Amino acid sequence: MNTEQLPLAVHLPDDETFDSFFAINSGAILGQLKAFIQHPVKTTNGFYLFGQESVGKSHLLHASCAYASQFGLSSLCLSLSEIKHLSVEVLANLEHVDLICLDDLHLIAGNEQWQQGIFDLYNRVIENNKKLIIAGNNSANSLLITLPDLVSRITWGYTEQIKPLSDSDKIKALQLHAKLRGIEMNDETVKFLLNRLSRDMNHLLESLDRLDKASIKAQRKITIPFIKEVLF
Repeated sequence: MNTEQLPLAVHLPDDETFDSFFAINSGAILGQLKAFIQHPVKTTNGFYLFGQESVGKSHLLHASCAYASQFGLSSLCLSLSEIKHLSVEVLANLEHVDLICLDDLHLIAGNEQWQQGIFDLYNRVIENNKKLIIAGNNSANSLLITLPDLVSRITWGYTEQIKPLSDSDKIKALQLHAKLRGIEMNDETVKFLLNRLSRDMNHLLESLDRLDKASIKAQRKITIPFIKEVLF
């Protein structure tokens, strides 16, 4: 791989693993992804994840790369939000990576050059018996992708929708993330966060990170009074 491409890769957060992922249908999604990554290619080289903003698509891409490394597989995660302004040549030679994860496919709607570039990459991945996981905010047929061959390639592979969480599920998700950090948060405390903050999961998790760092620094438990001091 051209070393000039390496800085374009997304940094993988340590806390975004399969163990920390929570979704309504997380069992089915994680099972499919693990099998897809771990086992040799049987029927398809591609996997497409879709869902609205902040449902965990990027989390799953990062987790997929982390999981691949457990089996000695090379991986690379790229976001089209970071590279779409560049030449599609940045995709050259990526077919030699065992697992490529490509985020934000919806951002190339109307961009014929990038659509062709990703289609060509997909074909090279197949030829080299590698794997490609792509994420977007809608189903492949609803993405306004104008290259039919690319849509066909995506729909040919596995597809899973990540559904948005209800408020009760967001409580469980936050408690899971807190537990993995060694933090105990009861329902009342988490409900307070939901009632006072945006219900966007990315924002909630960023707030949890702030609280965790502040509690370590202050040597205090995360309680409602402490939350008020730190966040409001």
